[in-house]
Parts: sequence; C-alpha cells; structure tokens
Amino acid sequence: MKTPKRLQPLVDEGLIDEVIRPLMSGKEADVYIVRCGDDVRCAKIYKEADKRSFKKAVEYREGRKSRNSRRTRAMEKGSNYGRQEQEQAWQSAEVDALFKLAYAGVRVPTPYGCFDGVLLMELITDEAGYVAPRLNDVTLTAEMATAHHALVMKDVKRMLCAGLIHGDLSEFNVLLDHTGPVIIDLPQAVDAAANNNAKRMLLRDVNNMTQYYGQFAPALLNTKYAQEMWLKFESGTLTPDTELTGEFIESEQSADIDAVLAEIQAAFEEDQERKARIQGETEDEY
Repeated sequence: MKTPKRLQPLVDEGLIDEVIRPLMSGKEADVYIVRCGDDVRCAKIYKEADKRSFKKAVEYREGRKSRNSRRTRAMEKGSNYGRQEQEQAWQSAEVDALFKLAYAGVRVPTPYGCFDGVLLMELITDEAGYVAPRLNDVTLTAEMATAHHALVMKDVKRMLCAGLIHGDLSEFNVLLDHTGPVIIDLPQAVDAAANNNAKRMLLRDVNNMTQYYGQFAPALLNTKYAQEMWLKFESGTLTPDTELTGEFIESEQSADIDAVLAEIQAAFEEDQERKARIQGETEDEY
C-alpha cells in the first residue's frame, strides 16, 4: 500500500520497513500495522488537535507537570508555541504512561518510542496470531467475565498505585489476547494525586468495566471496587499486593455544615488578626 505521509519519515529513517495495512481510525488517531525488521508492530498516528474529537482535554491535562518552565508558561498563555508544546505533551503522555504501567506490571502494549507524533508499539494478537479483538466485539461466559473483570480490577489497582488513572476506560479501550485483557489508549491518563477530577474518573472507569462485564455476570454489578481502591489510596494503604474485596460501605454520617462554616469563619478571623498584628508591628517600626 502507499505509505501515509506521516509515516514516510519513519520509513526514510529505517524505523519502519513496510506499512502493511490500516488497522483502525479513531477519534484521536489512525493506527497502521507495520513491519519493523522481523517484527510486526503498530504505528499510531495522532491527529492534530483541531481534527481530534476527544472532549474536555483540559480536564485531563490538569496536574501534569513540565520540567521546562518556558514551555509551561507558553502552554498557559495559549501561544502558537504553547499550543504546539501542549500537543506534543498530549502525545508523549501516552508513551510515558505505557512505559510506567508496563514497569508496574499492568498489561498494556509494549511501547517502542514516539517519533514526530507517531507512536510505535506492540501489536496485540490473539492465540492464532490475528489482531486481537476489542472487548466490545466479544461474547463472554459468566465465568470468563468474572475472571477478566478481576484481572482488569487488578490492573486498575496497579495503575492507581503507579499514580495514574486511565480516564477513558471502557470496553472499547480493552483488547483480548490469549492471556486476557490488555488496556490501550492512554494519552488522556490522569495524575491520580494532582488532578481534582481523579476520583470521579476512577469511579467512571471502574463503573464502565463493571457494567460491561456485569451483563454476562450480573453478580459483578453489586461490587464497589473503585470506592474501595480510592479510600485505601487516599489513606496511603493501597499497594499492588492489596487484596480487594469489591465491598464498600458508604458513610451514613451527614456532613455538619454548621461546624464546617464555623471552622471557615474561625480561620478567616484568625487570618485577619494575624494581618492586623503584622500591620501594627510594621507601623511601630516607623
């Protein structure tokens, strides 16, 4: 087939020997099957921001840090340079997440690097060597659904222990190879400690997976793994080896609004007194 324009530089540089065929076209990228030496891999071409349909990207970028202060200021100002750097950061986030999660033991495609907006990574295949199907295209028995759900919950737990939340996890972002579920599509991965939306996104990710598997194994619909994980994460007791039960009892204690308001008022008055004291001390000096 004709080599896509975005892949031609990688062919010229010898990173890709042959473009075999398109694999899929998604909301944020186009993916091709390519040959690199003796290996068959994936080449994921990220779409430009104005052509990408992924919603609320700002929500996902919250909490991401850049080591380059000039780059950070440019991204905050929204200049042309800043938008370019923001786009590069969006793309490199998936590479960073894949390396980090693979090291943490999460089953994700092995990354080989990102070159000019093209991510080279492992091609996930089934037992027969064909491209692995998406979870959405598979019918499961109750036993398989229960077993695979447990594997996904362990991977979500490992992700959280590594400081990340997928942020867009669903049956469309999970492949099935001969060993079980493989989590894909991570450019929007969220910093669990620095993003104010982290808990909500974790709850949504886990709920999406539980609802899907629950159609084959209804007992799963009663589990509350996200709430259990988040409570342990916040308390600093969640580890990759933590045994989860899927059980969680919501607190029935109502928030004491009056007490909270009283604390806020007391803090405000204390701050005012401190400022007045400092002001008085400054005037006394003169």
